[in-house]
Amino acid sequence: MQSVAEAPASGRYTASDFLAANRGGGLFSETVNQPIGAVFALIAYRLNLAPTVLTIANLLLGLGASATVAALAPTVADGDIPAWVVGLGALVAWQLAYSMDCADGQLARVTRRTSPAGARVDVLCDVAVQISLVAVLSATAVAQEPDTPAWLVAVFAGTWMVNLITSVMQSGPQAASMITSRSLPVRVIKLVRDYGAVLAFSGLILAFFPQWTVWVLVAFATINGLFLLASIAHSARASLKQP
Repeated sequence: MQSVAEAPASGRYTASDFLAANRGGGLFSETVNQPIGAVFALIAYRLNLAPTVLTIANLLLGLGASATVAALAPTVADGDIPAWVVGLGALVAWQLAYSMDCADGQLARVTRRTSPAGARVDVLCDVAVQISLVAVLSATAVAQEPDTPAWLVAVFAGTWMVNLITSVMQSGPQAASMITSRSLPVRVIKLVRDYGAVLAFSGLILAFFPQWTVWVLVAFATINGLFLLASIAHSARASLKQP
C-alpha cells in the first residue's frame, strides 16, 4: 500500500495545502479550476480515496457530458431543445470534470501517492475526454451547418491534440517553452491555449451561438496549426544551435 505524507502540525490538511501543490496552467485554470480542484482533493483525502478515483471521475463526467451534447446536437439544431440548457449544462460538467483532473495531481503530490501508472492513466483519460470534446464540437458544427467540409473537421481534430502533446512534452528534464514570460498581457493571450478557458468558451458557444460552431472549428484549427508550426521552427532552431 502506498504511504501517505504526515499531516501538518494542525493535524489536518486544508484546501490551501492541496492548492499549493498544483502544477499551474493558464490564467483561467489557475484562477478557477485549480482552486476547485483543491476542494475536491481535500474531500477525496478525507474520504481516503486514491488519486486515480478522481481521474476516473473526470473521465466519466467528461465523457458523459460530451456524449449527451453530441446526441442532442440534431435536436438542438432543429430547435426542439433550447441550446442554452444543453450548452450551460455541458459547461458546468466539463469544468467540474477538469477540476477533478487538477485535483488528482494535487492529491497525489500532497499524499505522496504519485506513480508512473497513475501518471499514465491520467494522460490517457485526458486524451479520451479531449477526443470527446472534439467530437461534440464537430457534431454540433455538422448539425448546425450540414455542408461543413469533411476536411475542416479532419484538420480541426488533427490539430486539436497539439495542446495535449506539447503539454506532455513540457514536463520532465527536457521541458521548454517558447514564451516564458508570465506577465498579465502574455497570460491573457495564452488563454486561447488554456484548457479551462477553452472549455468555458466552448460551452458558451454551444449555449448561445451554436450556429457559429463551424467558425470555432476554423479558429482552433488555425491557432493550433500555427502553434505547431511555430513549435517546430523554435525546436529546430534550438537543435541546429547545438554543437
